[in-house]
Amino acid sequence: MLNFSVVGSSFAAALAVMALTTAPASATILGPDANICAKGDSPSVLVRVPALKARTGNLRVQVYGNNSADFLAKGKYLKRVDLPVTASGPMEVCVALPKADHYAIAVRHDVDGNGKSGWSDGGGFSRNPSLSIFSLQPDYNKVVMTIGWKTQKIDVYMNYRKGTVIRPLKP
Repeated sequence: MLNFSVVGSSFAAALAVMALTTAPASATILGPDANICAKGDSPSVLVRVPALKARTGNLRVQVYGNNSADFLAKGKYLKRVDLPVTASGPMEVCVALPKADHYAIAVRHDVDGNGKSGWSDGGGFSRNPSLSIFSLQPDYNKVVMTIGWKTQKIDVYMNYRKGTVIRPLKP
């Protein structure tokens, strides 16, 4: 890593722009715990959302622990990360975890960014269970997964309503 304090500021700015424009096209790890997933040597989950129906609003990742009664109960999540949706590409959100254990992940795309659930919003879960208009909340046992002592990468496909059906959006 360059120490920009010893390089002239305009030269440093030019180097920074070059680094951004020549970097490989891969998703940036997002969230306050991004450095944990970059290292990869601590209990953590890197939630990759490969496709969104719109590049607007906010994405929320919530992690629930090993108590099935807490799953999707208001305020019972262990950790929550809220981020604005990025302009393009998959979104990769890192969440550091307290220990290796069983966890369930819920992801919500608030398309209009109003903070309320609406019919245009999307949702997804770890292990990507099937959802329907009559069953928007899967059983805990269908989403719970074991996270070990290293970063575990998972893909979560967002589900959106189209007419009277709920379908996952895959790239």
